[in-house]
Amino acid sequence: MAFVIGTAGHVDHGKSALIQALTGIDPDRLREEKDRGMTIDLGFAWLKLPGGREVSIVDVPGHERFIKNMLAGVGGIDVAMLVIAADEGVMPQTREHLAILDLLRVENGVVAITKKDLVDDEWLEMVHLDVDELLHNTTLEKAPVIAVSAITGEGLPGLLSAIDALLDAVEPRRDIGRPRLPIDRVFTMSGFGTVVTGTLIDGSLSVGQEVVIVPSSRKAHIRGLQTHKQKVEVARPGSRVAANLSGVAVDDLERGDVVTSRGWLVPTSAVDVSLRLLPSAPHPLSHGTTVAFHTGSAEAQAKLRLLDAEKLEPGQSAFAQLVLDHPVAAVKDDMFIIRSTKDTLGGGRIIDPVAKRHRRFHAATIDSLKAREKGSGEDVILATLSTKGNVEMERLATSVNMPLAEVERAVAALLGRGEIVALGGKKRLLFSAANWLSLAGEAAATVAGYHKRNPLRPGMPREELRDRLRVPQAYFDSALERLVSENVLAADGQAVALPGFQVRLTAAQQNSIDIYLKELSGNPYSPAPVSSPDTDLLNLLIGQRRVVKITDDIVFAAPAYDEMVKAIVEHIESSGKITVAEVRDMFHTSRKFALALMEHLDEQKITRRVGDERVLR
Repeated sequence: MAFVIGTAGHVDHGKSALIQALTGIDPDRLREEKDRGMTIDLGFAWLKLPGGREVSIVDVPGHERFIKNMLAGVGGIDVAMLVIAADEGVMPQTREHLAILDLLRVENGVVAITKKDLVDDEWLEMVHLDVDELLHNTTLEKAPVIAVSAITGEGLPGLLSAIDALLDAVEPRRDIGRPRLPIDRVFTMSGFGTVVTGTLIDGSLSVGQEVVIVPSSRKAHIRGLQTHKQKVEVARPGSRVAANLSGVAVDDLERGDVVTSRGWLVPTSAVDVSLRLLPSAPHPLSHGTTVAFHTGSAEAQAKLRLLDAEKLEPGQSAFAQLVLDHPVAAVKDDMFIIRSTKDTLGGGRIIDPVAKRHRRFHAATIDSLKAREKGSGEDVILATLSTKGNVEMERLATSVNMPLAEVERAVAALLGRGEIVALGGKKRLLFSAANWLSLAGEAAATVAGYHKRNPLRPGMPREELRDRLRVPQAYFDSALERLVSENVLAADGQAVALPGFQVRLTAAQQNSIDIYLKELSGNPYSPAPVSSPDTDLLNLLIGQRRVVKITDDIVFAAPAYDEMVKAIVEHIESSGKITVAEVRDMFHTSRKFALALMEHLDEQKITRRVGDERVLR
């Protein structure tokens, strides 16, 4: 298993020196960092613990001006190492970094009191007391506190043993087959090209694999993978990874992009969240406030929409929506931080990574967010379906951020209890039972409205109903079949009607039809009726197959048409062919009617023209 340790702490408290003493690797990679003696951007190192584990270390900058770089590195860690210098004690960035770790729910950590060699025992005891007070009521409240010196090496073995013990209790990173590599560095290596680094989560990446960069949707291939400068064919979740990419240039990529497999991760510009404002926040947050949003290695400006509060006081929590100024890649349950220009304000967990706009103080929306935040897998799935309207099965696992097998078990249980409805076969479209009832009601109302507007038509065309209901084409037949089985609708050919619907004619309409049919029958092979019903009545007769329309101005009564077709087919079967003249003479009609009839039979693929003759197809 792969693990990542992340440092945190105030500037110049000895984080980089401690890492170099532990690993022999200088994490300060930039010349400016070496000149100034402090970490500006993320640094990386690795070591082998006493128990044999090889772990990665992410060294983050402590200076307040580089806090966003710290946020880019802290998201993928398993254990936090909060560094506090013995000679200075707890400082502003110590508190801010601890607040960030607490907001991100980092529960495994150790506190290293560095520069032990610079203070006496009495001073060190005072620092210990300050640290105990600092950690109270945070996720690191029970973290071991160990005093060390990077210069003399005192305390370093104990620190390593403490980290080893913490990792015994760390759950291995899950592998749900949806790999994400949030990019925290992009650079070019001579002879290799574009290289990106990050901490891999939720799945594995392989050499030769085609990947996509989100949110830009650029495609690339993995030419090579390294972990701790060792080539690997497959990178596992939880490991620090350097990926050599072909097909993309350095200028095409930036920190915050995510390397992933194709077809599942959707960029988002709005997220629903559970937000906690730090007790130390300098002021309440109002609806509409603009904040800096950080998740993974991504950063965006965001407009805050409070959904269940007028304003958020320090120390309070609320449901909110963050509307981003540009798309980012995120999934449900990702943690996030919000900041002002100078301060970390709060953070929390993403509930819906691809959110639609909600009404504020809407009870159903708040109930759904509560269920999706803390409910069981079944609760989360049901609430997601209730919110989204319908979701394809293969997309649902992504929406709820659960392994596919777990989603399938939960869906089976919900189907068994009738709480959800599934359409289709292997690829299924899922509805909550309530949303299906709503769709059924909409379908019935839509068809009823069509009947009202078109009382002489037998039903609404299937395609028109599909467009009105906005059901994906692949699932419409299944939806209609279910609506028919539930006696919501009736279907006959290409028409959809309400069950029991019948066309009802007025006396005047029936009289018009009777006169028209009588005139057609009076000269069946050369029909030239004096009267003609309106378009709706004529379409009714065509739909009932009482007449057959040949051209815009030629209509045969159905019995006459059937008689002529039968006679023509028998003639061709006997003679092998027939001409328009022969059809004209056979029915004592004119060439106009004979030619129109034969062209119609060609269109119906009953006959086929060969020169001036027709043969059967």
